[in-house]
Amino acid sequence: MEDREQNLVEHLSELRKRLVFSAVVFLIFLVVGFVYAQDIYSFFMGNLGYKLMVLGPSDIILIYFHMASIIAIAGTIPVAAWQMWLFVKPALKPAERKAALAYIPALFFLFIGGLAFGYFFIFPNVLKFLLNMGTDLITATFTAEKYFSFLINMTLPFGVAFELPIVLMFLTTLGIINPYKIAKLRKYAYFVLVIIASMISPPEFISHISVAIPLILIYEISIFLSIIVFKRKNS
Repeated sequence: MEDREQNLVEHLSELRKRLVFSAVVFLIFLVVGFVYAQDIYSFFMGNLGYKLMVLGPSDIILIYFHMASIIAIAGTIPVAAWQMWLFVKPALKPAERKAALAYIPALFFLFIGGLAFGYFFIFPNVLKFLLNMGTDLITATFTAEKYFSFLINMTLPFGVAFELPIVLMFLTTLGIINPYKIAKLRKYAYFVLVIIASMISPPEFISHISVAIPLILIYEISIFLSIIVFKRKNS
């Protein structure tokens, strides 16, 4: 009993160390994001054609914080994944260790790919559609806070969603989940994804569909890849 309690304390201490290390890395990348916040801002403003307004001095800090947070999340993902791999490494078989380690760089690139997909495809199309609805009625003038909140809502969820295939493949490799059981929950997953799409997109049907369809496709791709891993693992 004492040995079991000692092992539990050691595991919790090890987990705390990994989490603290990841948190420190996040803070470092957050500072880096603040340093380059103006360059990031200029990049996102490149195609807009005019300057955005702010309604108060605090809006500027809030916008910089949002941009720095995206940089911090992107930079911390591979580090946090590596720390998690080190934590579970002793419990993995050699083949599982190698497979799990290979997933780490994919997490970073898929997150960046998801952000790019949201920024270059979802964001401009939804924005253009919404603006065209009121072309003859209003003159669109954005505040920086509203513009970047909309931008983040259209990009960050896809960065997270693009991680799903790797997460399911990793959990399948460890034998934690069975993709065939996940597939049976498809109708419930669709419902949840539609709800998420309606929450992060503007309150308008076309926007909901534009966000929901890619999320559903990512879910199906995740199951497909997870099934491949499952078959290889049990062959």
